[in-house]
Amino acid sequence: MSEQLLCAGRVVAITGAGRGLGRAHALAFAAEGAKIVVNDLGVSAQGAGVSGGPAQEVAEEIRARGGEAVAHGGDIATSEGAASLVATAVATFGALDTLVNNAGFLRDRMLVNLDEDDWDAVMRVHLKGHFLPLKHAAAYWRAEAKAGRPRAARIINTSSGAGLLGSVGQGNYSAAKAGIIGLTLVAAAEMGRYGVQVNALAPAARTRMTEQTFAETMAAPGEGAFDAMAPENVSPLVVWLGSAASEGVTGRVFEAEAGRITVMEGWRPGPTADKGSRWTPAEAGESARKLLGEALPPQPVYGAAG
Repeated sequence: MSEQLLCAGRVVAITGAGRGLGRAHALAFAAEGAKIVVNDLGVSAQGAGVSGGPAQEVAEEIRARGGEAVAHGGDIATSEGAASLVATAVATFGALDTLVNNAGFLRDRMLVNLDEDDWDAVMRVHLKGHFLPLKHAAAYWRAEAKAGRPRAARIINTSSGAGLLGSVGQGNYSAAKAGIIGLTLVAAAEMGRYGVQVNALAPAARTRMTEQTFAETMAAPGEGAFDAMAPENVSPLVVWLGSAASEGVTGRVFEAEAGRITVMEGWRPGPTADKGSRWTPAEAGESARKLLGEALPPQPVYGAAG
């Protein structure tokens, strides 16, 4: 008897699934029996142009392997496009069980050279492009729960090490990815009553968005060697988080790279001093320096001078 597929019968919508990590996630979910809504606007790595080709190609690849998939070319950073993503899943496959928010692009600049348009564009696709699909999927699951049809619903949001530590030359991207973590925590707290689990992932892999930044360290290995930076290394954790098997795991942040999985531990109270009354500025400074001497040093910002 063959082993039961982890996501047999589940319906999974993945944004930015035409290339890179999103494509790897789509193929991995399909291999575990899921029916896939492949969303991709088909833009360049900087967000220019629109093409239905990437989403169609991945959907066709899944179907060629015996799976079920439909392409979706809507702009998930608009309310109409995000609502259409959920509606497409329900109309095509009868339900939605898992949402993977993955779409994004880069507009890298040092802060003094960062244009307002580049700030807005990155915030729009990463942060708003997470919020709107999450909102519409959550509304669907809340309605299902209230109608007596609760689902083991799952959302996996895509953050980044840049959102956890910061990254020189990526102030817009780092801020957006940090915002995604905050959004994840709020969504997990609000939607748990409806059976919705929400987690975030900070992946590291070779994609269009990272190939220039990490050209040397992310080069493909020789034939037969383990490709530590392949996007496919990240997908197994995403598939598990998106399955019913992850019951009870919510509001958490993971890092995934190569063969490594890490549970990230966020802000927690460290050394504290309490005078019991108001400090003077000099006293506050003296106390702050003492506390800093007792605290763990921060992790370095990506790209910062050593």
